[in-house]
Amino acid sequence: MNKTQHLRATTLHLRLHRLIVLFWIFLSSLTIAAQDEGPIAPGAAVERIATGYTFLEGPSADTYGNIYFTDIPTERILRWTPDDGVTIYRENTNQANGLSFDLDGRLLICEMETRRITAIGLDGNGTTIADHFDGRRFNSPNDVWVDRNGGIYFTDPRYGATDDIELDGNHVFYITPGTNTILQVTSDLVRPNGLVGTLDGRRIYIADHGGGQTFVYDIEPDGRLNNQQVFVPQGADGITLDSKGNVYLTGDDVTIYNPSGIPVGSIAVPEPPANLAFGGIDGTTLFITARSSLYSVKMMVTGQ
Repeated sequence: MNKTQHLRATTLHLRLHRLIVLFWIFLSSLTIAAQDEGPIAPGAAVERIATGYTFLEGPSADTYGNIYFTDIPTERILRWTPDDGVTIYRENTNQANGLSFDLDGRLLICEMETRRITAIGLDGNGTTIADHFDGRRFNSPNDVWVDRNGGIYFTDPRYGATDDIELDGNHVFYITPGTNTILQVTSDLVRPNGLVGTLDGRRIYIADHGGGQTFVYDIEPDGRLNNQQVFVPQGADGITLDSKGNVYLTGDDVTIYNPSGIPVGSIAVPEPPANLAFGGIDGTTLFITARSSLYSVKMMVTGQ
């Protein structure tokens, strides 16, 4: 290779190197833009809005964005509103845990102590929805989700003593709308806990807290579950979805996964988070129950 050929080759190499550098700068800018467009509002901070409780759980929003949540050991259901802050909604709740509103506006309650699902109507009166399956008492209903048809899914794990267990394991159940028939829809989970379904009613996510995995299932027309798949190798106590289909799991902090199971964000909380739900006036505030305190963080998305 003569001097002219060598110079040309060197120039070509430098140009190629420059193109590669520019290409990676371009990719980096796309990554940064994607992060800026994530579910967490830019500059958002986790705020503690109430404290002094024992073990908070079960947050759920009503149609106005008010948040209802439980303090399990003190057997209270609490309510947060923008105007009044946190007030006591109900006492002597039989160790209420998970909460959810049904299509009629009733507040559904997982009562661990009495091992049943109850509902508080708009008139303030309570009624029992389910307390037995095939003549046997439930373990300790934990979390609940209502589908678009009014059917009720709930998890039934037992934590602590098991000497009075009547069922053959820890399962997920479905209460059919209209007939109130109770179906057992899982049989192979270790200790199912948090659960939530998609807005279109086609899929449901169930966190196996004891098995260390979160599964996603197809929902059949009769409410039964099919096509079990591992969503992520992480179990959770609490779980929720946002309007973009991102899945939020509680653990040491809150981890956010996109619908493909790829992490897209995380939220550090001063105390170990138990559960979470979207609420607030415009639905873009994520409320997190974490041991003794209720926290909130502003998001770029709403809940489903």
